[in-house]
Amino acid sequence: MKIVERIDVVSLGGVASQKKWKTAAKEVETAILATDWPHGSGRFKLNPGVEKNANGVLPMKLPCISKLKEFGWEAERLPKLLAGVPMGNLDAIKQIRGVTIGFEWETGNISSSHRAINKIFHAMLKGGIIGGFLALPSENMRRYLTERIGNITELREYFPVWQAIAFPQGVFRILVVEHDELDQTVPLIPKQKDGNAKK
Repeated sequence: MKIVERIDVVSLGGVASQKKWKTAAKEVETAILATDWPHGSGRFKLNPGVEKNANGVLPMKLPCISKLKEFGWEAERLPKLLAGVPMGNLDAIKQIRGVTIGFEWETGNISSSHRAINKIFHAMLKGGIIGGFLALPSENMRRYLTERIGNITELREYFPVWQAIAFPQGVFRILVVEHDELDQTVPLIPKQKDGNAKK
C-alpha cells in the first residue's frame, strides 16, 4: 500500500517536532506501507471488479494492526484516562515516554469517520493522548470499495471546524492511502456485515 497524502489537520504546541511523535509516525507509516492484498503478497493489489464498490474494507487493516503490535502498540484500547467512557476503543494506542498516541483505520462509512475523529479529539481534549492518526482511502481508491466508505474528499470540508477547537496541544494527522496497482486476477476483498452496513 502507498500513502499519497499526509495532512496535519491540527498541529499545536510543538508536538509534531518531538521525538516521541516522530517515532510513532514512523511506525504508523511503516505499518501502512506493509499492508498488502492478498495478505502475504507484499503489495496491495486491488481488483476493480465488474461492478462499482466491489470490494469490502474490513480485512484491509489487519496487516497494519499486526505490524503495529510488533512495534508495541496495543490493539482495541482506550487511554486509561478514558477507561469506562462509552465511546468505543481506538484501533491501537501506544505509550511512548509518558504520553499516549492513538491510531484509527477507517473501515466504516462517512459517519464512522466522524465518530473515529471525535474519539481522537475527545481524548486530546481530556489529555488522554497527545495526538492521533487516521488512515483512510483516497478518492481514487474509494470507487472500488464498499459504498459510502469514509474518505478524504468528504472530510476536507470539516477541516476549518476541527481547527477551531481549542486544543491545549497535540497533532491530528490524516494519512490518505491507496492501492499499489489494479489487478483483475486477485480476489475481491470480501465484504462483511456490521449491522446494516456491508464492510
